[in-house]
This record gives sequence, structure tokens and C-alpha cells, in this order.
Amino acid sequence: MLFVYLDLLQDNVLAFVVFFGAVATALIVGLSFHEFSHAIVADSLGDKTPRSLGRVSLNPLAHLDPAGTLLLFLVGFGWGKPVPVNAYALRNGPRAGMATVAAAGPLSNFLMAAIAGLPLKLDVVPWLPAFDPDAVDFFILGGWSAKEYIGLFLSTIVLVSIILGVFNLIPLFPLDGHRVVPAFLTDKAANGYIRFQTRYGIAILIFLVALPFLTGGDFGILFEVMAPIINGLARLFAGIDSDVFA
Repeated sequence: MLFVYLDLLQDNVLAFVVFFGAVATALIVGLSFHEFSHAIVADSLGDKTPRSLGRVSLNPLAHLDPAGTLLLFLVGFGWGKPVPVNAYALRNGPRAGMATVAAAGPLSNFLMAAIAGLPLKLDVVPWLPAFDPDAVDFFILGGWSAKEYIGLFLSTIVLVSIILGVFNLIPLFPLDGHRVVPAFLTDKAANGYIRFQTRYGIAILIFLVALPFLTGGDFGILFEVMAPIINGLARLFAGIDSDVFA
């Protein structure tokens, strides 16, 4: 993820440092808060498994997976340590309970985006997302004030947090979305869906993530599906009036 912007930011070292710090903050804090949210919701619904394993904690060391975190920085795709949950210990039933626990993770990422986006929405600092081609000139020209650097920092946190949340809501194993869907299905349909996801979900997900690389960037189903949602949430949380990804 970071390497894409090295050439653009080499003329403004401070901007790159701020951008790197924002991505690191969004990923490390975002993943930790994401997994903590799974744990605290499971705990509140009656399952003490996460607490017994030390997962009801905001300490990043309790939640970060070294390989998953490294891949997030390198390619934008990775993971934290999954929070073990006993679905049958949840008060509102295994399917509804697991859906609630699963949804808590992405919602925590959206909460983080909303908090970081508040100064942007109130026009206290400018919207300067590093993922928006229209902002490239800012990186090259330099000569920013503190407001621009803060804007870059918060804009990056908003976008990375939104991307993490939206990605995790994709209904494919092992992402959180595949735990949410069964709550809206009949018992028979839910059992079939879970069996299918357990057998094929991760292979489908890997294929979809790899597809843009296999096609030279010409075709990516995940991006096409995620982009409008990311754009809509960025408008909501940061108060912008244009799309981030066209």
C-alpha cells in the first residue's frame, strides 16, 4: 500500500512521514479496536471465552498477527488474530449472536472513521486523501502549513478505516460478513451457506483479491463493488461532495 506513493511523496518527506504515520495508526489501532469490539460484544452477550484469553483488551499485542499486519502494509490485504467465540454461549442464540459479534468489528472501523472525519466535516482542516489522484499536486508542491499535514493524516485514517470496515463486511469466509448473512436466512439455508463458505469461501476470496493482479489491473470485482460504498461513507464521515474512487 505504502510503496504506491513513494514516488509521489519523495519531494515532500514530511508529507510521506505523516502519510506513513496515518496508515500505521489506522491499521494498528483499527485492527486492535476491530478485534476488541468482537471480544467485548461476545463478552457482553455471555461468552467469556474472549475474556479468558485476554482478548477484551485494547492492547494491540493481544490482537495483531505479525504476518497479517505485515501484508496489510505491503499489499493492503491482511488480518488480525481472530477472536475465539463460543456461539452457543451467546444469549441471543448462535446465529443472531454471531452476527452481532461479527458486525461489531466493521462498525468499530466506521466509528473510527467518523471520529477522525469530524474535523474534516467541520472544515477545520482540509480533505487531502493520499488515495485521490486530485490530491497528488499537494504532495509534490510542498510548502504546507500544519493544517494540511493534519488534513492528510485524518483523511488517510478516514479512508483506511472505511476500507477495512467495508472489506470485512464482504460475505465470504473468513471475513466478518459471512457470519452476518446466516442471521437473515432460514435454518436450512443458513446451514447450506455456512457449509459452502467453509469449503469454498477463502478460495473465492483469494481469487477475487488476486484478480486485479492477474489482469494487470484491468478488472477487479471487489473494487467495483466496494468503491461506491467507500465513496458514500467518505461523503458521510468527512462531509466531502465528490467521489474518492471514480
